[in-house]
Amino acid sequence: MKIAIGCDHVGIILKQDIVDFLKTKNIEVIDFGANSTERTDYPIYAKAVAEAVTSKQADLGILICGTGVGISIAANKHHGIRAIVCSDPYSAKLSREHNNTNVLAFGSRVIGLELAKMIVEQWLNAEFEGGRHQNRIDQIAQIEKEQCNG
Repeated sequence: MKIAIGCDHVGIILKQDIVDFLKTKNIEVIDFGANSTERTDYPIYAKAVAEAVTSKQADLGILICGTGVGISIAANKHHGIRAIVCSDPYSAKLSREHNNTNVLAFGSRVIGLELAKMIVEQWLNAEFEGGRHQNRIDQIAQIEKEQCNG
């Protein structure tokens, strides 16, 4: 498995901890930055991670900013991305099982490292169930298609 990861200046420390955590699980990580605490804009990193996921350079993506909200909104602007901002393991798990999310976002000002690791673990271990959920994913894809052609 290959994970694309990115953050703004607020998420630097948590991002590095998550990279280290992923590597202990033998998961390859593509780090798109940021790589300093100098103020930067989260849409830059959301775009890089989203493009890595949609181009299949990476299987999934993880994004971190202060709350996870802004960076997930930016990621969701990309066709084919289903990003969730998440602060608990249960929602992370169900987001994969029911919504087939491909990008996970969280806030470094909202959750700590141990909770972040639990969220990532649940998200990575969950699998899309398909079935009745596939119809909903298809409806979302149709909305995307209509918006892109509109």
